[in-house]
Formats: sequence, structure tokens, C-alpha cells
Amino acid sequence: MIEEKIRQVASLIDPLIRSALHGNDNLHKAALHLPSQGGKRMRAFLVVRSCELAGGDIKSALPAAAAIEVLHNFTLIHDDIMDGDLLRRGVPTVHTLWGVPMGILAGDLLFAKAFNILLSANVDSERLMRAAQILSESAVSLSEGQSMDMEFESKLDVSEEDYILMVSKKTASLFEASAEIGATVGGGDPGLVSLLGDYGRNLGIGFQIFDDYLGLTSKEEVLGKPIGNDIREGKKTLIVIRCLNSPLRGRTLSLLGKKYAPDEELAALVDAMRQEGIDDYVLNKANLHIDLALKALSPLPDSPAKQDLVELAKYAISRTK
Repeated sequence: MIEEKIRQVASLIDPLIRSALHGNDNLHKAALHLPSQGGKRMRAFLVVRSCELAGGDIKSALPAAAAIEVLHNFTLIHDDIMDGDLLRRGVPTVHTLWGVPMGILAGDLLFAKAFNILLSANVDSERLMRAAQILSESAVSLSEGQSMDMEFESKLDVSEEDYILMVSKKTASLFEASAEIGATVGGGDPGLVSLLGDYGRNLGIGFQIFDDYLGLTSKEEVLGKPIGNDIREGKKTLIVIRCLNSPLRGRTLSLLGKKYAPDEELAALVDAMRQEGIDDYVLNKANLHIDLALKALSPLPDSPAKQDLVELAKYAISRTK
């Protein structure tokens, strides 16, 4: 079961994360708050399995896997501040507990610690430098993606192509970096690093499309955060873009960006969306990118690590949260 294998990797990197963020002051408590709640740990798993595919020792990949997770949690803290979200992983968000200024500082600390952790890896200096370069490039890309996502909130003419570009930067870049860094620290050649990067990028796009779908169609007690937040915040997800280009445009506009949109009206919009076949369209798009991810793996010889990455891709669009 892929979830159990992901938990096994999580059990290896969590002590590294806790050690790096140890401290009794509010700054360190705030920084550790989200990582201590777990999370999917898919990116860390991707680092470790990519290292294995490259023939490396997974122990050398653990600091890199921990670094990826710490950087990811940095983005979550700042995203929650920008979106004003109150819940994450079923618990209060960092800024809700410690305030916005401390939340910003906690995110900044996580950003710095990510590179500290990565650079502690027992890896050849040239590979380590390349891994740090990949991580920094990913951080730039995800910042650009977040900026695009925020700009989209005031636009009504966002295209599907715009959305895919935004997701490629905001979400998929860290999946891509996870695969490339894992292969790099594992000693993989440029061809393998490139193939795994393609896999990670498409995995991330498929993951985010499906995540947006869950954000509107799941249940709060399952997802760990309020349902319909994307619509209330005016986010231009693929679902919203399709709704705006369908007979549901008027109904969608009446709820889009309304912080206190009634749950029952959102539920009615979801029902109408399903009647229009928008849910099927969105799920097919997610499947398309997962198929592209699997295609990137196809030239590689069969191995347990490759099979785990195949299962990871399937899990990305079959999970419940």
C-alpha cells in the first residue's frame, strides 16, 4: 500500500525536521506547528524514490527530502496568511494562533532552514550544489506562481492555459524539484534527472487539479479545511474557469469572491456543475497529466522504486484529502 510506504519515509524525515526546528520560543513553536501535523509527505517520498532509481543510498536523500517538506510548509504558512485561512490539516493555521507577524517570521525561518537541512547531506559537493540550485529555482518559480494565483482573483478572463502555467509554477515546480533533487543526490545522469523532472512536473499538475476538485466536492471533516474556500476567495481553479465558460457563469459570479457565501448555495452550484459534466472534464484533465507522468517513467527499467512512483501517480488522483 503506497500510503504505508509514504508513512515509512515520513517516519525517517520527521526527526530531522523536528531537530532542525527545535526551540522553546514562539518562533520555533510556530515554525514546527504545521510540520508536526503531518501532511501528505508525497514530495519527500518522491525525493527518496528518485534517489533509489538513480542507484543512490536513500540515507543520503533524507536531508533533501526533509528540506523539501520544510520549504513546502513555508509556502503553506504564507499562503494561509494571504488567503486568511483559519484551518489547515484540521488545526488552526499558524497566523491564527501566533498572529500574522509571527506567521511571516515562522515562514521565513522555514525557508532558511530548508537550505540548512539540504546542505547537511553527506553528498558529493558538486551534486549538493546542483541540488541547492534546483531548490532555489523552485522557490523562485513557486513565488511567481503564487503571485499569478493572486492576480487571477481580480480577473474574469483567466484561460485554462493561464491556469496550467500558474499551477506548473506554484505547485508542480516543487514536485519537479523533488524528483530532480532525489535523482541528483543519488548520482543520476542528466537524462534520468530530466525524465524524473518531467514525471514530477506532470504529477504536480495532476495533483493540483485533483486537489482543486476535492476542495469543492469533498467534506470538511475529511479535507481538514472548509469546503468551497476557493470560490469564496475568488480563486480561478479549473473548475471555476469551466463554470465561467458555461451556462453556470451567472450563478458562479454570484458566489465568486463572497467570503460568506452560504454553504447551501455552494452545494447547489456543485450539483449543477456535475449536471453540466464539468467534474468529469476536470477529472479527465487530471488523468491526462498523470498519464504524461507515467509516460515519462516508461523508458526506465522495471524496479521496485519505479513501481512505487507509478503507484504514487495513481494515488495523487484517488486520495480523499
